[in-house]
Parts: sequence; structure tokens; C-alpha cells
Amino acid sequence: MSRAAIPGLPSRYPIGGQLPALYADDDFAQRFTAGLDTVLAPVFSTLDNLPAYLDPRVTPVDFLVWLASWVGAGDDPQWPVERRREAVVRAVELHRWRGTRRGLVEALRLALGVHADVTGDGGAVWSRTAGSGLPPEPAAEALVRVWPAGGTPVDVDRVHEIVRAMCPVHTAFRVEVLSGPPAEEGS
Repeated sequence: MSRAAIPGLPSRYPIGGQLPALYADDDFAQRFTAGLDTVLAPVFSTLDNLPAYLDPRVTPVDFLVWLASWVGAGDDPQWPVERRREAVVRAVELHRWRGTRRGLVEALRLALGVHADVTGDGGAVWSRTAGSGLPPEPAAEALVRVWPAGGTPVDVDRVHEIVRAMCPVHTAFRVEVLSGPPAEEGS
């Protein structure tokens, strides 16, 4: 899509109609301002539609790249357009959940269209009761289990890349790719 001059695009605000009455019947003045209207019509059209350019659900696809960079959203040109739009719409929410299980699961679902389950916390330990002893030492790594959704194969390298980007820097992790949802333990 181009925001350059569009042949035949009428100006919503023709300059010739805004001239003093003296120039209303002047053929040269009307033709001259009509030429300016042709140049300014795309500018007015863009300004009139500015809210649509800033709304990722309806913005032109080439503008979506700029919006994604503006909010720090992942934008892969190979993704379907609807997934790219959703990434921009949900960018702030995903930033809020960054470094958490929920954030990691949502990032994997959004970027790769896969289901995920995260267990373990990468060795972090805490107590909810002040002055009490620490709980037993947790596992030293987080386990990220990923399985396909809708028959889409899982790209293991991309999973590792996303997990590395979304986990806190001190967190070790291990990725398992499953063929389907994990079986309930104890069943």
C-alpha cells in the first residue's frame, strides 16, 4: 500500500472553494488550486484516517511493522497478518507478564501457535511467612513442555529462542517437545 498521490482522489477541502469571491470565477486560480488539491488530497486523507493507522487491528500491513517496533512486539514477516496484528495488540500485556510462566506460555502460543506447560521455577526459592525457614531446595531448572496445536509442527530452535528471551537471565531451562498434551501425573 502506498500513501503517495492517488490518481483521482478528491480533496475533502478544495482550496478553490475557500478563495475570496474575487477568484471564484478566475479560471487560472481554480486550475492552479485544483493542482494543489491533487497534491494535498493524500495528506488530508492520511490525517483524517490517523486513528486507523495507529490501531493495529486495521492499520495497513506495511505500517504494522512500524507499530510493532514502537511497542516492542515481536514481528516476523513469515507470520500470518492476523497473528502479527495480535502480537502488536497484546504487546503491553505480554511485557507485563514477561519472566512469568503465564508470559512464557502466552508468548509461545502467540509466536508459534503451540501449547505449552511450564513447571519448576529455575531454582528460585522463597517463603510466604516472615521469619520462617526456607522451603526445600527446588529443581535447578524450569521444564518447558511444548506440543503442537492444530497439526502445526513445533520448531524447536524457535522455542529455545523464545524461552531464552522470555525467561529471567539467571534461569536455566530444559525444553521437551511432546506429540500431545502431557498426561496428568498420578492418573
